[in-house]
Amino acid sequence: QVQLVESGGGLVQAGGSLRLSCAASGWSFSTYTMGWFRQAPGKEREFVAAGVRWTGRIVYADSLKGRFTISRDNTKNTVYLQMNSLKPEDTAVYYCAASSGTSRIEDLSGYDYWGQGTQVTVSS
Repeated sequence: QVQLVESGGGLVQAGGSLRLSCAASGWSFSTYTMGWFRQAPGKEREFVAAGVRWTGRIVYADSLKGRFTISRDNTKNTVYLQMNSLKPEDTAVYYCAASSGTSRIEDLSGYDYWGQGTQVTVSS
């Protein structure tokens, strides 16, 4: 059974940092592209970052480059999202997702499996 479990969310002041983790189980983690998305209240879910399987290619949403960093540890079946210089507008539920492909990685439709999400709240 494929499972993705996010953790590390919470309440942080503006300018602070958080590191989200997503632990995967039930499949060959290293063969999947892993992505992070987020959904703010009243808004659509949007792409944050992705690490493409095998190639090591990393893609970020343009607006988040320089503040967010995605990484993965295939030995731990875990993908991380380091978030620095957080802003109130970063407040959202953050989701990790897994894709068996390497295209459409910035689209929700490109992913096969999703975690349940973890809440990040940034206070001003």
